[in-house]
Amino acid sequence: MSAQSFLAVDLGATSGRVILATLDDGQLQLEVLHRFPNRLIEVGGNYYWNIYALYEDILQGLTEAGKRNIEIRSIGIDTWGVDFAFVAEDGTLCSLPRAYRDPYTNGAPEAYFEHISRREVYERTGIQIMNFNSLFQLYAQHKEQSSALKHADKLLFMPDALSYLLTGKKVCEYTILSTSQFMNPRTKQVDAELLAVAGVKPELIPEVVMPGTEVGRLTPSLAKATGLGEIPVVAVAGHDTGSAVAAVPAEGEGFAYLSSGTWSLMGVELREPEITEESFAMNFTNEGGVDGTTRFLKNITGMWLLEQCRVAWKKEGKEYSYPEIMQMVQQTRPSVDLIDPDAREFAAPTDMPQAIRLYCESRAMAVPEDDATLIRLIFDSLAAKYAEVLNKLRGVAPFEIKTLHVIGGGAQNELLNQMTADACGIPVVAGPSEATALGNVMVQARAAGLVGSLAEMRSYILRSIETKRFEPRK
Repeated sequence: MSAQSFLAVDLGATSGRVILATLDDGQLQLEVLHRFPNRLIEVGGNYYWNIYALYEDILQGLTEAGKRNIEIRSIGIDTWGVDFAFVAEDGTLCSLPRAYRDPYTNGAPEAYFEHISRREVYERTGIQIMNFNSLFQLYAQHKEQSSALKHADKLLFMPDALSYLLTGKKVCEYTILSTSQFMNPRTKQVDAELLAVAGVKPELIPEVVMPGTEVGRLTPSLAKATGLGEIPVVAVAGHDTGSAVAAVPAEGEGFAYLSSGTWSLMGVELREPEITEESFAMNFTNEGGVDGTTRFLKNITGMWLLEQCRVAWKKEGKEYSYPEIMQMVQQTRPSVDLIDPDAREFAAPTDMPQAIRLYCESRAMAVPEDDATLIRLIFDSLAAKYAEVLNKLRGVAPFEIKTLHVIGGGAQNELLNQMTADACGIPVVAGPSEATALGNVMVQARAAGLVGSLAEMRSYILRSIETKRFEPRK
């Protein structure tokens, strides 16, 4: 087959990229055409995403691709979960999308559970209870009498909202919908009663489509402006973790995965949702995956802790590169105590190092004496948390977990990968670091008829990348 090219738009909570992917002779190559920041905007104590800035940066990346004078088969967009934009009846956006770190949802779950119990919400959705889930965002906006919600004709999750800006077509992609806590994981449709309690009608949600569906084509004006022509925009696994898990280079079952980045998401891939007393007690989530699979997983605060420390240290004139950070940690002793990475104190502090020290002080724990010790505490605590969650997964998975695949940016953190293997007691296979983009592209490739099953997609990726194996030490 001749070389085939695709564009993957991969947006995280802190940055985004437009990537050119080329499939040629059984190999897959990626080239970043445009990299850009994604920053929260604070207005009046509320936090928003600047969707128009993201749109402009996406267009810049598409225009770079247009200059190459090569045929692009399609475009796919993936983003973080739960957040959404409202579109008015005339087609305009009602406002900037609220961000999941906005404190307006504090207390929203507890207020919602006065109408439908926590247990029933979980049984209906299988989703981990977290205050920023889309259901609670809608409930909070309804309670504050949001004018954006009042004038909304449709709700579009972030990847669907950006696809809409490119094509003018409104859809709701299945994997991103599955993060909302108002989707029935068995029927894969919205739960009208849950939405009613949040003050909205199910008609607010557009048609639900599966990964691989063509959303529409670039509008004539954008086709001309970018130089790409009216090429298709394909709904990939719109939730970035859904795309990342589709790219796990595993053969068969018997594995767990850890999508490691700002958030760490650890889980297993199941054929059916796991909604039981045990999963409810453990607060595990059932999110949608490619081919109707279920990503049974736990959200864990990941490198957010370290990244926010780096932000604080930079203000003090201390800029540590990642090689320097690894060297600093290797020169320290194992931590005497451990923090809980998911503690409420670490959700959005203004000074993360200070928040960690205060956490330790308030619990009579050893307080990190310097930056290196603090970083070591973060790494030790993450590795221990991963081991704790993996042990819970072992009690649920219908197979023996023999390997942990670490994918995403954290796959490059060799020190933490070794610490994770040691803590979990099983081999860690690290890579690909570009899992989200690879999964995005392979769904597009399958939509174009170039590959078949999910297993074939993973086999293609395995042939195209290098992984590194970390054996557990005593």
